Amino acid sequence: MPEPVKKPVSAFTKRPKAQEAEEGSSVVFEAETEKADAKVRWQCNSKDIASGNKYLILAEGNKHSLTIQTVTKEDASVYAVIAGGSKVKFELKVISKPDAPAEAPAGKPEEPSMKPEQASDPREGAPPAAQDPPPAEADAPDTRQDLTGLFTEKPQSGEVTVGENFTFVAKVNAESLLKKPTIRWFKGKWMDLATKCGKHLQLKETYDRSSKVYTFEMQIIAAKANFAGGYRCEVSSKDKFDSCNFELTVHEARAPGGLDIRTAFRRTSEAGKKRSGPGASSTDGNDDSGELDFSALLKKREAVQVHSEPDVDVWNILSKAPPSAYEKIAFQYGITDLRGMLKRLKKMKKEEKKSEAFLKKLDPAYQVSKGQKIKLAVEVADENVEVKWLKNGQELQKSGSKYIFESVGNMRYLTINHCSLADDAAYTCVVGEEKCTTELFVKEPPVTITKTLEDQMVMKGERVELECEVSEEGANVKWEKDGVELTRDESFKYRFKKDGCKHVLIINEATKEDCGHYKVKTNGGESVAELLVQEKELEVYQSIADLTVKAKDQAVFKCEVSDENVRGTWYKNGVEVKADPRINITHIGRIHKLTIDEVKPEDEGDYTFVPDGYAFNLSAKLNFIEVKIDFVPRQDPPKIHLDCLGRTADSTIIVVAGNKLRLDVPITGDPAPTVIWTKKEKVISEGDGRVRVETTMGHCVFTIEGAERQDEGIYSVVVRNPAGEDTADINVKVVDVPDPPQAPKILSVGEDSCVVQWEPPQFDGGQPIIGYVLERKKLRSYRWMRLNFDPFAGTTYEAKRMIEGVPYEMRVYAVNSIGMSRHSPASQPFVPIAPTSEPIGLCVEDISDTSITLKWRAPERIGAAELKGYGIEYCKEGTDEWIPAFQGLTERTTATIRDLNTGDKLLFRVRAYNMAGPSAPATLAQPVTIREIMQRPKIWLPRNLRQTIIKKVGDTVNIMIPFQGKPRPKVSWTKDGEPLSPSIASVRNSELDTILFIRKTDRIHSGQYDLKVEIENVEDTARVTLQIVDLPGPPETLKIVDTWGFNVALEWKPPKDNGNCEISGYNIQKADKKTMEWYTVHDHYRRTHCVVSDLIMGNEYIFRVFSINLVGLSLEPCTTKDSVYIQKTGILYKPPNYKEHDFSEPPKFTHPLVNRSIIAGYSATLSCAVRGIPKPKVTWYKNKMDISNEAKYRMLSKQGVLTLEIRKPCPFDGGVYTCKAVNDCGEDVVECKLEVRPQITKEEKKEANN
Repeated sequence: MPEPVKKPVSAFTKRPKAQEAEEGSSVVFEAETEKADAKVRWQCNSKDIASGNKYLILAEGNKHSLTIQTVTKEDASVYAVIAGGSKVKFELKVISKPDAPAEAPAGKPEEPSMKPEQASDPREGAPPAAQDPPPAEADAPDTRQDLTGLFTEKPQSGEVTVGENFTFVAKVNAESLLKKPTIRWFKGKWMDLATKCGKHLQLKETYDRSSKVYTFEMQIIAAKANFAGGYRCEVSSKDKFDSCNFELTVHEARAPGGLDIRTAFRRTSEAGKKRSGPGASSTDGNDDSGELDFSALLKKREAVQVHSEPDVDVWNILSKAPPSAYEKIAFQYGITDLRGMLKRLKKMKKEEKKSEAFLKKLDPAYQVSKGQKIKLAVEVADENVEVKWLKNGQELQKSGSKYIFESVGNMRYLTINHCSLADDAAYTCVVGEEKCTTELFVKEPPVTITKTLEDQMVMKGERVELECEVSEEGANVKWEKDGVELTRDESFKYRFKKDGCKHVLIINEATKEDCGHYKVKTNGGESVAELLVQEKELEVYQSIADLTVKAKDQAVFKCEVSDENVRGTWYKNGVEVKADPRINITHIGRIHKLTIDEVKPEDEGDYTFVPDGYAFNLSAKLNFIEVKIDFVPRQDPPKIHLDCLGRTADSTIIVVAGNKLRLDVPITGDPAPTVIWTKKEKVISEGDGRVRVETTMGHCVFTIEGAERQDEGIYSVVVRNPAGEDTADINVKVVDVPDPPQAPKILSVGEDSCVVQWEPPQFDGGQPIIGYVLERKKLRSYRWMRLNFDPFAGTTYEAKRMIEGVPYEMRVYAVNSIGMSRHSPASQPFVPIAPTSEPIGLCVEDISDTSITLKWRAPERIGAAELKGYGIEYCKEGTDEWIPAFQGLTERTTATIRDLNTGDKLLFRVRAYNMAGPSAPATLAQPVTIREIMQRPKIWLPRNLRQTIIKKVGDTVNIMIPFQGKPRPKVSWTKDGEPLSPSIASVRNSELDTILFIRKTDRIHSGQYDLKVEIENVEDTARVTLQIVDLPGPPETLKIVDTWGFNVALEWKPPKDNGNCEISGYNIQKADKKTMEWYTVHDHYRRTHCVVSDLIMGNEYIFRVFSINLVGLSLEPCTTKDSVYIQKTGILYKPPNYKEHDFSEPPKFTHPLVNRSIIAGYSATLSCAVRGIPKPKVTWYKNKMDISNEAKYRMLSKQGVLTLEIRKPCPFDGGVYTCKAVNDCGEDVVECKLEVRPQITKEEKKEANN
């Protein structure tokens, strides 16, 4: 496939190429231009050529040709074609005409470009696979680069059979090359084959010194099916480049009819022997022996008949064997291609076994942000089984708070806190011999742009680099142009460079198509810059002027162009001017000079300056005058001859500021007159100053070095001798570039534009202002971008293509015929912005007899400018007069408009305001009547207040309950059926809510608080239960029941005061009477009797017990009155004989299930309590169906309390729920009815109220 053609970057769509021609033949150079009416010039050695006997120039539309007839050795030269500002050079080489056709040596036949090394087959009489290559000019040119035709023989496409060899040949003529060419072979687009050399690929090169031809070969050995495809060969030498595309087709060898499955998976060396026959060379002993190849078998499975040996079913053995035994079976039965075997096994149908250890496995992959935590969960079949967690095969251990292992029922959790990139790994949960694995991907924080892109303006053909910096090294970015993503294609139009945090987009040769907005994106930000590409035009700031000089004077031709890098050539009457001791050619910056000293008559003529690469020239004429003075032996009055001065009609001489003015005035008179120059009656003396006068025989010279503005005026010259005097006035006008304009002013801004205005400069430089040039830049940038290249005549300009929200500055240049002024001061910074879109969702939230409350949402598009606020207006129905609802703007999205007349029908609208002004209005669809609407009272009791509120003594209670109703309802509170006393609680009521406040609670505040909201005869009620808890009292009657060995049995009674809540346990402590230091023996002990063990013999102990409830430990303990002494050793304890008690008992529900009625969509729980020894197994049923494995239900068991959680129930979840407990001693069942009520929508509530 040929490379895509590169887009033209000049005035030519087709350029002439360098050619070789024999003496006496004709050669044709062809070119095509973009425009059909383009003017084209042909040159030879930088000299224009025209049609004639030697050259024939033709033009037809946009096609142009140059024919050189009867080529000779003198025609070998460099030619050029010029169109507009583009110039293309090409070369013609002339070779000698051979005397006789050369004969190829008999013993050296030409080597073909393709030479497949195939085994001879007597059955095939076909000609050789490769033929001589066609002539080079028949090949399709590779237009990816500017080709130079380096290949003398290109590689050709070919075909080969699997297992055979093939060679591609390329030849390069190095006669015109300065260094050895570099060659590269590619497969596809980017695969460089130099790194793939080995047993299947070899690259060779040879060099013939006599013919100076390099021969490059790529040999493919034992071709495989996957070698087929497209290839590319590239050759380069310094600035020359050539490439060629070719393809290789690989045909598969025929497989024998009865192919053994084990043979199909054996080494390729064995298969190659069978295919190649006895004539093929064996690969035994080489590095390639033993290589595995089964691709041919897999590609055409339909054509291959696979038979197993009759006595052994290999596939049956493989399907039943575990993966760890694959290698052993492969070795036993001669199957050496393990990878191919596994691929075949995957395609065999087999049933996947259900996991016995896991009820729910890990997901295949998880993702977490860096620094966050993640929780991995599995559900196991046995709730008592132990699991192990592995990370990349290594077992995880408890280490601080990094890893947290949890076990809740059948669920096993692994929590990873503060995830980092080191946690990005594979995690495995192991239960016995089974395991499940997942991948954890840690997502890094977003990459931000630290240095934004800069706007650029370049000339056509220049290199462009758009550069930005990001917050992290090696981060991936995406480049877009006008919303289209840029990629690296074969045309090499765009190149992407990455250097640490710096990212660069490179455009090698910019064209007009590259103009636009370029955007770089990361996952955390983006930056936009604009690229402008202008045609490269050469401007002439000062052209050369005609000169009139005398003999032996100096003539200076001077011109100034816009590009200081442009060189040029001077011509006299079409002949190039060469520098010599008398003629000096200089080029300093933008100024080109031709200086001729001691002018002679033969120097007179037309002089032309031609810039290199541009199709225009500057011309001027040199006039030579010779002053002849006849000697008259008598006195003549003096005479000033001003006829030869280059003056305007009004005797004014114009000089450009900074240039030199030299007036050479011929004078006559006998005797020689004296000369006096004056300006405003001030005599100009002779000397070496900047303004000076020189007098010679027959001449007076007035010189101003580096003319300035103050040199302007009328100069008078007076010549006197005894015979008389003569006078003349010369008006000198000094012209200069204009003064810079004042700082421009920004009149208005838009979304991506602005209107700028400025005043003309105070001084125009003596020449009328042609126009103005404008530049802009971003506020924090240092790069100014020119907006127009042709002078703009007006003083008001609209600048476009700016980025909204980015601050800019503008400045202006003034231009006259002399040149461009300095830039003006920068304007005040401004930001292109546009109004926001209209607010959305405007509606009425509330209304009364004199007010209305509106609400809306922010606009969808706010833009770059900050939103200042919203303005609200209204008008009466039938009128167009919009009245502001209030002065100024509001920042909220709700507003209440008051003092309206009851019964008026009004329209309302809202507009958003930013720096650019108001947006389009959002208007209500229909007028609104100002009248209050009656509303039934309704209490919205928060969910957390529907349960008993438990507070500690001394806490603060602040309960807020919202309600609704119009007009304002009457609110009343009662406690336990009695009116609420202000000494117990404080109440504050508003239009929308009521607050019950108790600053410091006591136990007397416990009880039921009822709220009633009433409007006329309609009311609504709600109840809040408050429970105030305190520390419990101490236990009672602590006594020592028994003592034996190192054990003491204690017994006590519960406390009289439980602190208004349940006693959750007891804290038992002991103390040695010697030290009286107390140590906790049991904490949160639930029974009222215990045994204290492990006492030390010989010590005397006392004991105490604290009560524990929801608040904490009791303030005082209950202490034993007597102490206990532990006897020393030697005292034998005879335990009493008793029959071992059987503690086993069948399951029994101590707390049954309770019938419930719930609302759909809110999670609910069913709870009961069971006891039994041994621990019973619990199963939940719904309508007698087991629901243990359903994800909607969650079963919990803690200390005998059984809970069934139903997640977000729907009406279908209603029914009879049964809990069944079973152990070895028996079973017990408890059930309840669950009713799920549907949610009532607001519309249904309104209908019910009506």
